[in-house]
Amino acid sequence: MRFKLIKTSNYITYKSIIVEPQVRDFFSGRIWTRNHTPFPQEKIEKYIERGYFKLRSAISIKNTSFGPFKRKRYICNRCHNSNQQEFIEFDCAKCESKCVYCRHCINMGRMSSCTELILWKGPKPKQKRNKVLDWAGQFTELQQKAANELIQSLEQNRNHLVHAVCGAGKTEILFPAVHYALNRGNRVCIATPRTDVVLELFPRFQKVFPNTTIHALYGGSPQQPGFAELVITTTHQLYRFENAFDVVIVDEADAFPYTFDESLQKAVIKARKPNAPTVFVTATPSAKILNRTKKENWGVSFIPRRFHGHPLPVPRFQSLWNYNKPFEKGSIPPKLLQWTKQRLQNKEPFLIFFPTIQLMKTAITLFENIHPNILSVYAEDADRKEKVMKLRNEEIPGLLTTTILERGVTIKNVQVAVVGAESKIFTSSALIQISGRVGRNVNFPQGDIVYFHHGITTEMDEARNEIMRLNKMGFGSSG
Repeated sequence: MRFKLIKTSNYITYKSIIVEPQVRDFFSGRIWTRNHTPFPQEKIEKYIERGYFKLRSAISIKNTSFGPFKRKRYICNRCHNSNQQEFIEFDCAKCESKCVYCRHCINMGRMSSCTELILWKGPKPKQKRNKVLDWAGQFTELQQKAANELIQSLEQNRNHLVHAVCGAGKTEILFPAVHYALNRGNRVCIATPRTDVVLELFPRFQKVFPNTTIHALYGGSPQQPGFAELVITTTHQLYRFENAFDVVIVDEADAFPYTFDESLQKAVIKARKPNAPTVFVTATPSAKILNRTKKENWGVSFIPRRFHGHPLPVPRFQSLWNYNKPFEKGSIPPKLLQWTKQRLQNKEPFLIFFPTIQLMKTAITLFENIHPNILSVYAEDADRKEKVMKLRNEEIPGLLTTTILERGVTIKNVQVAVVGAESKIFTSSALIQISGRVGRNVNFPQGDIVYFHHGITTEMDEARNEIMRLNKMGFGSSG
């Protein structure tokens, strides 16, 4: 269907219907539920009637044969889940028949076989190319080399891995490449598995790209006006995009749940345009990513040294035998108590990582007896953004946390302890990331990182050995 374009100052008119910019800007590149949009349903139906949206069933159903047996196979068209165990049949009140829904992405709204999705087919927003990069920092030689290599990969539409130690300045390395892509008229996405990383990156990019429309998307994020030329988002939110981005950057590409959830990896592919390059950024690349760089001939940048020129703090091991028992009896294990009091005395902000929410909740009431302003934070905490900000602004002395703060969080002069470092949740990559919170600030390049444990594990050894290896590569010694 073709329409004659009539341009006005505020609207684009296709024949007899006005395309409102806010509708065009919101839906461009998105895949959305027909009956649940931020706009009046009557308006959406009018756009559908005139052919501005492509309709698609939320659940695709294919009939397959297995020997003499025939069965249905389901695929979710939003999250691309194809695990048949995650599709549930139910009696649907909406269509008054048997329906199937996708359990995998249920937290983002139920996708049923009678649900319709809409994809924008109307006019696309025009992106301005005169983007400003307002950053006065200076790159080290290694950073500049990595920044140049990344731009070269974008020029060649080639995937790229930025492998850089915690505190190497990975975010700053992205600035020139994002600037290059925006000025080429590209729409750019920076995706990360963690909401906390989105909240950390968003204000930094807003500051250095002052005339670029940037949106931050995460669970519960507010609706933001305009067409986002740069989207900073959790990987889960990419379920709601399709063929949207010319460049996709996956920050913290080894983080849970991205590495363990195939549908999130599919979401990255679905969200980018065909043949668009993907950039992976991490301090701890998985073996799978490293193998792909060789097999698929990616560009690779490696930085084994922090931007401020100081070595990575090496973790120390401290036994904390049967640490659960003191907590259960209403006391903090003496070594951990001493460590915490030393931080308070020195007025050093601190993070204490716990292996489970339950243990952390037991511990927080005891820590509050030491200092009433010590807080705790975990994934479902509605106030976690505010609590991290309080620690950053020196309004509280410290935070007890789960692994949600293992990466993407920078606190000046922070000291870090891990309780139960032998627990399975603390993989070597998680421990490396946790250790990387320490010594990031140029004025406080050192700090204490201690693994309190009930027995040293292979993962703990691997984490410390890798940090020492990186120091040797960056400085020619163990640091």
